Amino acid sequence: MLRARQVSFRYPQEDQGLPPVSLEVAPGEITLVTGPSGCGKSTLARCLMGLIPHLYHGELSGEVWVNGYRTSEAPMWQLAEKAGMVFQNPAAQMLAPTVEDEIIFGLENLGLERDEIKSRLENTMREFNLTHMRDRNPQTLSGGEQQRLALAAIIARQPKALILDEPLSMLDTTAAMDLIACLERLVAGGKSLVMFEHRKEYLDGVSRLRHLELVGKSKADDFGRGGMSLPSRTDFTVEMDGLNVQLGGRTIFKDFNLSLTSGQIVAVVGRNGVGKTTLLRSMCGLQKHGGSVKAISHEGNQQPDFGMVFQNPDLQLFNASVRDELLYRLPNPDMAYYRWLISALGLEAYENTPPLLLSEGEKKRVALGLVLMRRPAHGLLLDEPSLGQDNVHKTILIRLLRTLADAGYLVVMTTHDLTLASHADRLVLLGQGGEVTADGATEAVLQDHSAWQRTNIALPAWFQYSHELGSAK
Repeated sequence: MLRARQVSFRYPQEDQGLPPVSLEVAPGEITLVTGPSGCGKSTLARCLMGLIPHLYHGELSGEVWVNGYRTSEAPMWQLAEKAGMVFQNPAAQMLAPTVEDEIIFGLENLGLERDEIKSRLENTMREFNLTHMRDRNPQTLSGGEQQRLALAAIIARQPKALILDEPLSMLDTTAAMDLIACLERLVAGGKSLVMFEHRKEYLDGVSRLRHLELVGKSKADDFGRGGMSLPSRTDFTVEMDGLNVQLGGRTIFKDFNLSLTSGQIVAVVGRNGVGKTTLLRSMCGLQKHGGSVKAISHEGNQQPDFGMVFQNPDLQLFNASVRDELLYRLPNPDMAYYRWLISALGLEAYENTPPLLLSEGEKKRVALGLVLMRRPAHGLLLDEPSLGQDNVHKTILIRLLRTLADAGYLVVMTTHDLTLASHADRLVLLGQGGEVTADGATEAVLQDHSAWQRTNIALPAWFQYSHELGSAK
């Protein structure tokens, strides 16, 4: 049982915080919590788990109980025996050197017998398709694989309540549907579940589901405002020729070839762990590789100059304020461009806020802003750009990316968000071995069902239905 009564919280650096919220989740029930980016969903999750007030400090009012324990009074170890939480950023809760040890760590802390630990370990690894990566370092996994591991480690402990902060955000469509089926079984077995999620379409038809929407104040009201034009760029082509990449003894790409043209938005889609992030890192010089990556134009061949927004924005944010982050080490910043950019990204209200205190979606937009302030010559690489973004922010993100492509940038994004991918000019599908299983105009690839089967991705029914409706119009 999870119960909150008129819970509100404000961090010390904030003018506004989480408004009063009440909820009750009985055994065998799911509560889906939705709301605009930055409205306080992750803050509420921390309150329900007891991380607030034990680890995060500020102005807390109201009361929270976890299976009869009042979170403000019970120690964290006691709360952790009754409830489990998966963070929005799963890498933040990875502690062990291997996937297997990550799951075992929580079980050992429960004081379980060796045979019980082994049984739970093997059952959980099969359930979450982790057996083949048991000896890998969790920090080398893809974002989706880390998300599956974080869920597996929590569920193996068999807590009575689960608090999941955007558990579908990094999962491919097949893995997302598998997880929903798993969660339905757990709830049917008596678990209490609170899920904070933007991809709520995956929960259509789920039984025992209740919905709580946080309204708060949406910071997206002026998002995308402004109409500054960008200078056009010289046409170019990025050629990847014979790309070879090995990581930890694993071959990610072998003799990989791909040609991309400027002035386009290209979406790269594939299962978790097939090499989508590695492809972006290779394109911008962050990943050692064999073969060549060149930008070819009438001016000759050169090393591509891309700006990259990481899947985990924490890795590229380290300044004291959003303003400092965007202007960092720019000797003569174009302040007119800066003002347009923070308006277009919906960040005007946060200029003096430390970036790491923002929501995941807001941090993603700060990372995008700092990359664009540097005006990379050839384009933009975005690793899962819709993570943490509500529908309003995704719509305006698409508008911004279209502005960049129209100005001659090459925009390449990896994504599991098929709605976002459908707005790209070109769609590239990567198979399990890092090979291209389909490449072409987005509409044509979306209609190529055999290509999706070769890629081992199941198109969810809601997407097929909505896409067919859109095509019919």
